[in-house]
Amino acid sequence: MPIEPDTKDWTWVLHERCPECGFDPLDVDRDDLGRRIRHAAAAMHQRMHGEGVTERPDEATWSPLEYAAHVRDVCRVMQGRLEQLLHEDDPEFANWDQDQAAIDGDYAGQEPEHVAAEVDVAATSLANAADAVPADAWERPGRRSNGSVFTVETLLVYALHDLEHHIWDVRH
Repeated sequence: MPIEPDTKDWTWVLHERCPECGFDPLDVDRDDLGRRIRHAAAAMHQRMHGEGVTERPDEATWSPLEYAAHVRDVCRVMQGRLEQLLHEDDPEFANWDQDQAAIDGDYAGQEPEHVAAEVDVAATSLANAADAVPADAWERPGRRSNGSVFTVETLLVYALHDLEHHIWDVRH
């Protein structure tokens, strides 16, 4: 059975504590973004070597493997958006349908060991890019096609929530 698409607008996590995973955007220090991205990736990598990695807990929830493939792709997409923010004036980000990406990429059929390694590479690259943001670039704006405005800082906080939230998803 296919997973029901997530149509929620999660941008509220930039201003409020997430009641599910406990992420609080007010507790995020921009100087700590890279370290926290690496930490989340390490936790997801470790989960790929645990029990039940390919099993969905129920018909409406991704397996840990599917979440890990999503985390890998989130890192890639967010790094691309970060690069746009740093090199273009007020870019509009291309739409990314995460649910279609899961279907097109056959997340459930991927090899856990490969996904674990790919999460490491993608997250390390994003973390390194976060660590290298110039001091005068944090407020550079960009937007999604729905009009949601992000800055370099809020984009990275948003990405961090996504990663940390999915660590919570695969632990519970």
